[in-house]
Amino acid sequence: MNYENQALRACLEVGKALTSTLEVRDILDLIMSKVSELIDAENWSLLLRDEHTGELSFEIAVGLRKEDLVGVRLQRGEGIAGHVAESGEAVFLGELVGGNLQFSERVDRITGFETKSIACVPMKIRDRVLGVIEVVNVREMEAFREKYAPVLSILADYGAIAVENARLFERIRRMAVTDEYTGLFNARYLHDKLESLIGEARLQGTSLAAAFIDMDNFKSVVDTHGHLLGSRVLSEVGRVMSSCLSPSDLLIKYGGNEFVLLMPGRGRREAAALVDAVRRAVRAGTYLESVEAPVRLTASFGIAVFPADAGTKRDLLSRADQAMYRAKRSSKDCVVVYGDVKEEST
Repeated sequence: MNYENQALRACLEVGKALTSTLEVRDILDLIMSKVSELIDAENWSLLLRDEHTGELSFEIAVGLRKEDLVGVRLQRGEGIAGHVAESGEAVFLGELVGGNLQFSERVDRITGFETKSIACVPMKIRDRVLGVIEVVNVREMEAFREKYAPVLSILADYGAIAVENARLFERIRRMAVTDEYTGLFNARYLHDKLESLIGEARLQGTSLAAAFIDMDNFKSVVDTHGHLLGSRVLSEVGRVMSSCLSPSDLLIKYGGNEFVLLMPGRGRREAAALVDAVRRAVRAGTYLESVEAPVRLTASFGIAVFPADAGTKRDLLSRADQAMYRAKRSSKDCVVVYGDVKEEST
């Protein structure tokens, strides 16, 4: 098969993959596989650009040891790849790499590789660069630009489409399970996640605590400040509570002015200690500090624990809810544990 037919077939295969999967890694692997088949060089790399920092990291490297590149990030504008990511324009350098002011030797020092020539094209969509593809130590750069550069640019464009599709899908997926005001996960996410956490706890023989949280007298906040500022208060409360938690704990906006806190691995005593710390933090906070009458709040908390208090997701949430209502009916601004309620009633 001649080169033109090979290139056309490669583009068709990648185009077909774009319409059949959202698994971005599969598409990028296919693209780099086609690049290495079509283009004679010593190594080929695909680097993705961080949306926030602009740094580049190696997503795929062919011809280099992957372990050498773990954690390697190129700063904005660093090296030829960084320059291409910033400018959005392809760069083709023949035997003048070492003398080029934009070239950085850092990756060569890390990998022990010697870069002699480089072709680098941006993965660009709607004037935004999402990454770059590098082809290193190609033979006869001028011939390369004429023969290979067009198909390399097409494959880079396909790569950009794949990355953009995956990011858009992730944003949509996250929106479906995220509360729009607080940024916390919502009740839909809670029910899926809780099922899996209970399954893990059952397999590992560990505990899983759940706490229902209800803001005390929150209606007065809404009556005074309105629904919009009331939502802002809940967002601020969510940040205060989150600051008390470990990475394994999960705070969820349940509905209205209620939250649910999931605490994997915590039994009654550990959960009660953590939840009381959250209660004290909520009480100590001042909310809507920029308005004339800042808000002070308290909350009521109810805790239940799997498997001590409940064996199913439904029962765990129901018993945490019962404990929370016990807290609301007593002094408010307190923590009630379902097991203690059960013992009192017997």
